[in-house]
Amino acid sequence: MTGLNLKRGLVFFDIESTGLNVIRDRIVQIAMMKYLPGKEEPEELEMLINPGIPISEEALAVHGIQPKDLARKPTFQQVAEKIYDFIGDSDLAGYNSNRFDIPLLMEEFARVGIDFNMDNRRTIDVQRIFYKMEPRTLKAAVRFYCDKEMEDAHDALADVRATVDVFLGQLEKYKGVDYIDGDGNVEKIPVRRDINQLHRFTTDLKFLDATQRMKLDANGVAVFNFGKYVGKPVAETLANDKQYYNWILNKDFSSQMKQIVKKLVKEYEAEAKK
Repeated sequence: MTGLNLKRGLVFFDIESTGLNVIRDRIVQIAMMKYLPGKEEPEELEMLINPGIPISEEALAVHGIQPKDLARKPTFQQVAEKIYDFIGDSDLAGYNSNRFDIPLLMEEFARVGIDFNMDNRRTIDVQRIFYKMEPRTLKAAVRFYCDKEMEDAHDALADVRATVDVFLGQLEKYKGVDYIDGDGNVEKIPVRRDINQLHRFTTDLKFLDATQRMKLDANGVAVFNFGKYVGKPVAETLANDKQYYNWILNKDFSSQMKQIVKKLVKEYEAEAKK
């Protein structure tokens, strides 16, 4: 790789998985590009892997890899040695790889009895470069959108005034600009002087509460996003399991969540009586 003066291999890699839990979830696809000292062109390895467990709806929405695509693919145990040998003693790089891809890969290796030692490997997380060089603080936003330096940072009133300045700067900067998401979907001029539109654009309406304990599934039904009933309908489940319902109301869940739970159960029971 030009300009890096490599002393040993550097593997850039990315993983698609059944979900975001690095302990419980599994790899469904891995792709790697290995750069070696003195070689300009990388070696590549890409494969689909049968995870042996269901793929979450959230993961399907991101990568679109269906269970049928994986039915006849090898398990991780069957390809672990090939992946391990490809990486060799190389350093590792990726995007958010330190927090997700590397620990997930280590868990997969551990499950099949391979000690994937990281002690002597260096890692490069490209996302961290992005976040550090392009900080997303209020002070940085004032500099970017308002072309000025923020005074009295972290004084509450100064922060509010700065936030208003940034908001007005955003309205001006993105006037007539479409938003294109990571999948290429286009939203026409989302940042405009329309409160309802700005609410939709800046709020993840999938989650019902700020702590993200409940969310809407693909059919718009409120389901649990945690615990033993994860993925199950909130209202129906709690109407039938009053012990769990009372547990939620008496434990350290947010008041917002408790209010929503009460409302959902009340509506469900009222509908059941009709």
